[in-house]
Amino acid sequence: MNAEQKLGFLINNRNLDTDLKRIAEKVRESERITFDEGVLLYEKGDLNYLGVLANYIREKRHGDKTYFNRNFHIEPTNVCVYDCKFCSYSRMIKQREEGWEMDVEGMMDIVRRYDDEPVTEVHITGGVVPKQNLEFYAEFFKKCKAHRPELHIKGLTPVEYYYIFKKAKLSHYEGLRYLQACGLDSMPGGGAEIFHSDVREKIAHDKCTAEQWLDIHEQAHKLGMHTNATMLYGHIEEFWHRIDHMDRLRQLQDRTGGFQTFIPLKFRNKDNQMSDVPEVSVVEDLRNYAVARIYLDNFDHVKAYWAMISRDTAQLSLAYGVDDIDGTLDDTTKIYSMAGAEEQNPAMSTKELVELIRNVGRHPIERDTLYNVVTDYKDVVFEEDKPAKYYALPVVN
Repeated sequence: MNAEQKLGFLINNRNLDTDLKRIAEKVRESERITFDEGVLLYEKGDLNYLGVLANYIREKRHGDKTYFNRNFHIEPTNVCVYDCKFCSYSRMIKQREEGWEMDVEGMMDIVRRYDDEPVTEVHITGGVVPKQNLEFYAEFFKKCKAHRPELHIKGLTPVEYYYIFKKAKLSHYEGLRYLQACGLDSMPGGGAEIFHSDVREKIAHDKCTAEQWLDIHEQAHKLGMHTNATMLYGHIEEFWHRIDHMDRLRQLQDRTGGFQTFIPLKFRNKDNQMSDVPEVSVVEDLRNYAVARIYLDNFDHVKAYWAMISRDTAQLSLAYGVDDIDGTLDDTTKIYSMAGAEEQNPAMSTKELVELIRNVGRHPIERDTLYNVVTDYKDVVFEEDKPAKYYALPVVN
């Protein structure tokens, strides 16, 4: 059966709970579900039910297309003025000897390593330290664009921007407009965690508030920038906190249309102040992806980071609403591995990544940051005589 037939079969199941049937009918008719119905999906929806609904939406939007991109990461520092309880990555100022703090030339050295690679994006995020201020990033963005004008700069989260703009005595709009003029192209979605203050105060009490996070994204959208959004799930939050989080994103997206992708981030409990909190199961991971796909009806894409959840789970997620598995996360990024992700030195060749997608019956497409097609791998046959770097996703040793 195809996705539409599976949904019809589900709706006609006489044993289906009345509330769940009503939600399934809404999905078939492309009607928005309510806050309470979103909570109900978590409380009553089993994995099969949620998968049928989420996959119907996914295939209605994207068919079998599954996206990845070629990017590399720069993490300017893991020293941070903030004390997030869930974070395994950062080191406080008093522990800075255990961390790293790069200068602009050090960051440019990483950019130059990829000069001969067909990457389309540099992704920049890390800790927050006073010396990496507005002019620090302005200088880097300018030098990066001068060196490689076509490279898309996806840089910094509202956590970093809030601190930087406050120090510079600039509004969110003014600060972003200045950095956009210096070369900034778009923003990643990190730092959102859980918006509701009941949870946020316990896990990230001293970083920017939910309102500040949302406003910075709204100002970026006003400037024509596209951004992503995340949610850290599977720790001390309740189901309704997740829906509250997604609802705030959905409302902002209704106003601006500037979000591209929603990325659920799984809480990992290695070497942080919340190590006593157990991690949720793979079943809950898949349920969460599915609910996100159903609830966020105005987001085009839902992404799963294969390096965080494992290659196998990433494959499974493609049947639960996910249409993007990122791609070239390589060992330039330590945020996931330091938190206990399955992939400790994440790297996949293009061939491996394409085959991972093909092996579950999906259609692999390399995209750029804005989801323009770079290479459609539907009919590509990998040839033995091609040089390794023709297919290899870049890895920094």
